[in-house]
Amino acid sequence: MLSKEKLQRINELSKKKKAGTLTEVEAKEQTALRKEYLETFRATMRDNIEHLTIVDPEGNDVTPDKLKQIKANKFLN
Repeated sequence: MLSKEKLQRINELSKKKKAGTLTEVEAKEQTALRKEYLETFRATMRDNIEHLTIVDPEGNDVTPDKLKQIKANKFLN
C-alpha cells in the first residue's frame, strides 16, 4: 500500500494540474506516482482475488479452475 504522504502528494499534484499550475518536473513526478499507485493497486487486487474461494448456496466449492491452479502453484512455490 502506498504511504499517506505519497497519496497526499498525488492529490496535491492533481489539484495543481486542474488549476493549471503544474510544472514539467511536477508532471513527471505525478506520472511516476500514478504508475506506482497503479502497480500497488493491481498487485493488491490480484492477491485478494487469488485468495478467494467461491461457494454456492448449497456449500459447494465452485471456485473457477484457473483460480484453483493459481492457488496450487503458489502453494508449491
